[in-house]
Amino acid sequence: MISKTAVGIAVGIAGIFVGYCFYFDQKRRSDPDFKKKLRERRKAKKQAQKASSKMPDLRDHELVQKFFLQEVQLGEELLACGEIDGGVEHLANAVAVCGQPAQLLTVLQKTLPPPIFQILVQRLPVVGQKIVSQTQMAEEDVE
Repeated sequence: MISKTAVGIAVGIAGIFVGYCFYFDQKRRSDPDFKKKLRERRKAKKQAQKASSKMPDLRDHELVQKFFLQEVQLGEELLACGEIDGGVEHLANAVAVCGQPAQLLTVLQKTLPPPIFQILVQRLPVVGQKIVSQTQMAEEDVE
């Protein structure tokens, strides 16, 4: 059975920990730059999300080519950093807008590790649907 002193020590340590959490939270919130930093972080996250979801007008070849190169570069950088999901997402975007996706997939199959390539292949239908829906929405906005 657990002794009263052990329970008392455990309760004391837990109390000190909770007190420290309250103290640290109060210090953090009273920091004059806290809200400013929080807003900046939220704004940057929102902008990154908008930028990653923005597909080019598929009728403008130059924009599509620029988007393709940007997505391939971002995908490679993220994969090199170890962010597999983000890298695969960008590479899937590149494959979806590519004029010759079969050739690009062949190159990617040779360069990517097999598990990552499988994730990419599984993600392609979702990205294709996203592009189709965004294209339809853009056409509806024009009409």
